[in-house]
Amino acid sequence: MIPQRVSLITLGAEDLPKLRSFYKKLGWEEADISSDHYAVFKTAGVMLTLFPFKELEKDAGIQLTRSTGEYHPITLAINVNSKEEVDEVIEQVRELGAEILREPSDAFWGGRTSYFADPENNLWEVAWNPDSTFDERGAMLTF
Repeated sequence: MIPQRVSLITLGAEDLPKLRSFYKKLGWEEADISSDHYAVFKTAGVMLTLFPFKELEKDAGIQLTRSTGEYHPITLAINVNSKEEVDEVIEQVRELGAEILREPSDAFWGGRTSYFADPENNLWEVAWNPDSTFDERGAMLTF
């Protein structure tokens, strides 16, 4: 049986120093394993790694298609503890220069949601779900 878990998410970075700087400005802590060649950020659930795009191609043994300036067809999410926290987080990332793609709004499913893009157009949702619960580290237990 294959373990049902996601342990690590890697974003291929065109400009590693710029992307690393953005996540550090969010206040995210880097793991000691980070180096000049990649960045690893600790999160409540999985590790988020930034790895140079060309090195990711080599590692995977394939050529990836990526158009600079386009949004990437994957969404990462930061789920928060309250409806108000969605707005607070979006204001913080706005101040850091992130592009706000969708302003905070109430969702049809009873929560609140908003979207922003990091400097390389990776999509992030900030959401509050009234039915979500988290463990002591902040990892989501129920959705």
